Amino acid sequence: MKKLLPLLLILTVLGWGCEPSERSKKGFQDKTTLNFNKDWQFARGIDTTVVADYFEKESSVEWENISLPHTAHIEPLVIEDQQWQGTAFYRKFFEVKSKNSDKRLAVKFGAAMHEADVYLNGEKLMKHKGGYLPFVVDITDKVQFDEENVLLVKLNNEDNPTIPPGKPIENLDFNYFSGLYRNVHLLIDDKLHISDPIAADRVAGGGLLVRTSDVSDKSAIVSLQTDILNSDDAPQQGLLKTTLCDQEGNVVAEGEISTEEIEAETYKKIKQEFTVKNPNLWSPDNPYLYTMTVELEKNREVVDSKREKIGIRTFHFNEGNQFVLNGEVLHLRGTNRHQSYPYIGYALSDNAQYRDAYKIKEAGFNFIRTAHYPPSPAFLDAADEIGLLFMNAIPGWQFFGDEEFQQLAYRDIRHMIRRDRNHPSIVLWEASLNESDMPEAFMDSAHAIVHDELPFTDTYSTGWMDYTYDVFIPARQHADPPEYWNDYSKDKPYFIAEYGDWEYYAHNAGFNQDEFEDLTEDARNSRQLRGDGQKRLAQQALNFQEAHNSNRKGDSFGDANWVMFDYNRGYADNLEASGIHDIFRVPKFAYYFYRSQAKPNLEPDARFNKPMIYVANFWSDSTFKTAKVYSNTEEVELFLNGESLGRKSPDSGRVSSHLQHPPFTFEIDEFEPGSLRAFGYIDGKKVAEHTQATPGEAKSIELDVDLSNKPLEAGQKDVVFVLCFFSG
Repeated sequence: MKKLLPLLLILTVLGWGCEPSERSKKGFQDKTTLNFNKDWQFARGIDTTVVADYFEKESSVEWENISLPHTAHIEPLVIEDQQWQGTAFYRKFFEVKSKNSDKRLAVKFGAAMHEADVYLNGEKLMKHKGGYLPFVVDITDKVQFDEENVLLVKLNNEDNPTIPPGKPIENLDFNYFSGLYRNVHLLIDDKLHISDPIAADRVAGGGLLVRTSDVSDKSAIVSLQTDILNSDDAPQQGLLKTTLCDQEGNVVAEGEISTEEIEAETYKKIKQEFTVKNPNLWSPDNPYLYTMTVELEKNREVVDSKREKIGIRTFHFNEGNQFVLNGEVLHLRGTNRHQSYPYIGYALSDNAQYRDAYKIKEAGFNFIRTAHYPPSPAFLDAADEIGLLFMNAIPGWQFFGDEEFQQLAYRDIRHMIRRDRNHPSIVLWEASLNESDMPEAFMDSAHAIVHDELPFTDTYSTGWMDYTYDVFIPARQHADPPEYWNDYSKDKPYFIAEYGDWEYYAHNAGFNQDEFEDLTEDARNSRQLRGDGQKRLAQQALNFQEAHNSNRKGDSFGDANWVMFDYNRGYADNLEASGIHDIFRVPKFAYYFYRSQAKPNLEPDARFNKPMIYVANFWSDSTFKTAKVYSNTEEVELFLNGESLGRKSPDSGRVSSHLQHPPFTFEIDEFEPGSLRAFGYIDGKKVAEHTQATPGEAKSIELDVDLSNKPLEAGQKDVVFVLCFFSG
């Protein structure tokens, strides 16, 4: 038996200058978008008044050399006194060559928490409010060429009721942390260029807008709208060339079109349409991505280029309000996820974002709801790549603010959609302030904005209040037991967006509690730390099982449990522990319950959802002799020290009646130290096995780096968990 101790390892590899960002495995470089993450400086605890000294290289301030992403404060593992809040400063010295003097120059911040004042060479250029979405600062007429420039960001994360989510951290169900915690890029564009979707600030415009229609296994239409901006003082004309390639690099569609003449300081939306024969359709089981490359030529020279990974798929809700993907009904089995890590808050690397998504996929889920704000683009890229359907959401939780707050919430809806609209994984847009008392006028406007930005038939807004939104997304605890939402009768799709946690914690509403009569009140709920012991982990898993089984009795098209990973929250001085992984991303028993709900993929090269089996008993306690075996196989045989305890079919009964794969329960008469070994069978063939052994005295330590299919890369800043196993 191995005992586990998780650690967090932060790796930083520094380099020099601004390097083009790699956009594909084949080496494509968007030469107009330069990575701006390296060679920053940071200071905290200094005078919050911006003074000339802050722009001088020889400064009286002690600046710390850093790279991005960055958090302004390293937090304790358990944040007992909320988190650090205050003002921090970031600055970067850089030089732009005079050969770029005829270009449009801007700095794009992926996110900054959450009120940013941006200065260049001592001059204030912008104030931005909002901590979860990008903003662009134009420096075209302010930068000094062939000279050293200094970019300064004054960043404040103190409570502010005008900035969504608006609620003070001490009353908030999560922490929003601090810093320049996502990527920053320098944009160097020709005066004739493909606009940035955030900077363009146009309804259903800016950048690239990709849609698919008339989709079947025989053919599909891929529509592309490219927003071309001419920021010159004279008319310009260009040629737009587009190529669509499959994963093997074969060209499946291509075309070119003249932009015609674009007047000075104006833009044009150029539309193209391509037919793809025999498309490989994107789905959670087949996350096939095509590569769309768009090049803008002027005077026979490529002056701008963009690349998008796209998926061809079609989805809608049928007459029974069930979700239909590529012509087939798909029940969504999902989870919620907060993006925070221990210690570093939101300052995750792109690779760490991928690893979180990979763990969600490994858990057997096909759907993710972000909680409760837009995630990193890297997390969405991972969802596209590995096959996770997605509901994106604006920042909000149990708070509704003044007019400025509302206008910023509307802006967040638009910017979220403009940033993320081309991701094939996204099928739902949560334009709702979660669990907030929103007036009808606000909801009407939020719903309308979604459809303004995406004027297509497969656009669906969602909201937690059953009003104007296309899809109703209540939490299970918003209704009363025992029916909860199973008797919802409106002609509207509905999805249970949260379940399994709060209803047990607050009401003790579960009906299985008599199975654990010896547990105290706090041991009966779903908020259980991984170290709370196997009885409590088993209770948590049983709560999730009961709630998920109950949800499937109704007509919802899916559900999402609360929550994937333990996390810190503002209103309590302990971890929110209803995660099926702990905060270090180490699984609890409930993880294996969800993993067992996925249909087994028997293909030899299957990447996910293979036949699995797990014995949810550490076999270390004579008072806990129930062996719950989670498996997606048809039969399970359990052995104690090599002696068979019988072969069983899945459980039946009230908490298993609607599960895809109910667990297998073995009651063992006597505790006998040694091993429990389980075999899972499909069609009589053994396809999975798992062993739990009574722990002995530790004799060695083994270290394992949790890479989750994303290895460390040279030259990349990264953060990984290192797991310490104590072996007997």
